[in-house]
Amino acid sequence: MLSLKVIYTIWLREFKTFIRERSRMVGMVGQPLLYLLILGKGITASMNLNNAPAGMDYLRFMYPGIIGMSVLFTSIFSAMSIIWDREFGFLKEVLVAPVPRWAVAVGKVLGGATVATIQSAILIVLAPLAGISLSVWIITKIILLSFLMSFAITSLGVSIAVRMESMQGFQMIMNFLIMPLYFLSGSMFPINTAPEWMKSLMVINPLTYGVDAIRTVVFSGTVIKLGQGIEKSLLEIARQAGLVRWNLSIDILVLMAVAFVLVIVGTLSFSKAD
Repeated sequence: MLSLKVIYTIWLREFKTFIRERSRMVGMVGQPLLYLLILGKGITASMNLNNAPAGMDYLRFMYPGIIGMSVLFTSIFSAMSIIWDREFGFLKEVLVAPVPRWAVAVGKVLGGATVATIQSAILIVLAPLAGISLSVWIITKIILLSFLMSFAITSLGVSIAVRMESMQGFQMIMNFLIMPLYFLSGSMFPINTAPEWMKSLMVINPLTYGVDAIRTVVFSGTVIKLGQGIEKSLLEIARQAGLVRWNLSIDILVLMAVAFVLVIVGTLSFSKAD
């Protein structure tokens, strides 16, 4: 019972901190919107669509990757609050309190995962800009997948942040880690077009499976008219073109395994913190 109270208290603190920072909420929407409207639209206008499968354009391909990007960035930087808490003394008070340290770590992870999931939910309203149709069931599955992804990534951020002594050190490590994770996740280009050495890195990247799962779910509700009365599911088009690589069940199993391992690493790291 005590552990549940600790988890809830830390989670509630993280959530209240988030909703009180309006500038942070604006930034959460602004960055993905910038990528989607400027980068996505720009590349779509300039790329040779003759080689793309019928009904697929870069903006549609990139939209699930934008959701993955927002989850990645928000989850990792949610762990930054640990360093702030250490500098302002809150973390020291928590660590000397007669409460389980692992419960504090789980509360931090759940708080960061909740914030990242909220951002992914906000990005759902951008789906019409990418020509994507979403049902209530598809939206629910996107939110659940986003939470699973963010839970794993926030756990990774916590395990790193608890070992950092300064904000500058954490930011350098995160910048070195985030960009390879994002660019090698299949968010901006499909795995089947990458060089062989890069494909190996993309396959072992956990975020690749998260993006692939979201792409599977997002594309499943959109039907494309190909002319002459022919209609085809966008997911079927993506599978035939190799843009969706694995079955949804495989993606979810990998994400669950990674989340399980990373949350254990994160709680153990937090428990050993000074």
